[in-house]
Amino acid sequence: MMTIGDFSRATRLSAKTLRFYHQVGLLAPARVDPGNGYRLYSTAQIGDAQVIRHFRSLGMPVQIIGEVLAADGVAKRNELIAGHLTRLEVQLDQTRAAVAGLQGLLAPAEAPLAVTHQSVPEMPALVIRDTIDLADLGDWCTGATRDLEQVLRTTAIVATGARGGLWSTELFVDERGPAALFVPVASLDDSGAPLGRARLELLPPVDLAVATHRGTGAPTTPSPRSTARWERTSPHTSWASTARSGRPTWRRLQTVSEPPRSAGRSSAPGTDPA
Repeated sequence: MMTIGDFSRATRLSAKTLRFYHQVGLLAPARVDPGNGYRLYSTAQIGDAQVIRHFRSLGMPVQIIGEVLAADGVAKRNELIAGHLTRLEVQLDQTRAAVAGLQGLLAPAEAPLAVTHQSVPEMPALVIRDTIDLADLGDWCTGATRDLEQVLRTTAIVATGARGGLWSTELFVDERGPAALFVPVASLDDSGAPLGRARLELLPPVDLAVATHRGTGAPTTPSPRSTARWERTSPHTSWASTARSGRPTWRRLQTVSEPPRSAGRSSAPGTDPA
């Protein structure tokens, strides 16, 4: 048996850390003296302590380390480790996006974006609407895009333009609010085929203020103060907003992967309304 001081020196884990691991149930002492409360550890626990220290150095949460140590079989342990790897990769992408944003702030200022005003007539569209949290916007857009494409592949509905979206002010101000993803279509005629959570709607006419940014296609983390938000910006992105009584009420972001070639129903010619 080893005192907590000896065990600390043997494992290079501080006594404070060992007490914390005992408190959360990750590494309990082999015995606690009932008279004085001293923690005593077994030399057989040194291996577990070294595993814990290694995983903590790799940023693995204490709870996940406990699950790894308690896992029944190599497959389960590898699944838990792979899950942590995925979380680190997501964090790395977010850090790279933050670095790119900071580099952009330090880069020489470019010419101001040109803003144009356009009036878009009413538009028949295939639409998916939900009330979502702002943090879920990227994943929600990915899922809604997949569902819209599935409907277009399996029905006679004909798309006449690029995908777009509508974001409510509440979504950005309160971090929860209505959101919609849509695809312009030829008509509202319903063939009776299942549309899933999508619906055919006639989007009302809008007056838009439009600005186009030509980016790199790299992942971005837009500020909630932007006129729109998107998981990724493609090389050609048009941002547009409508206004009621001087404050924006809906926001549209438009993206395309190639330069605009012809005018369409979008709020910027040749772009994805979003």
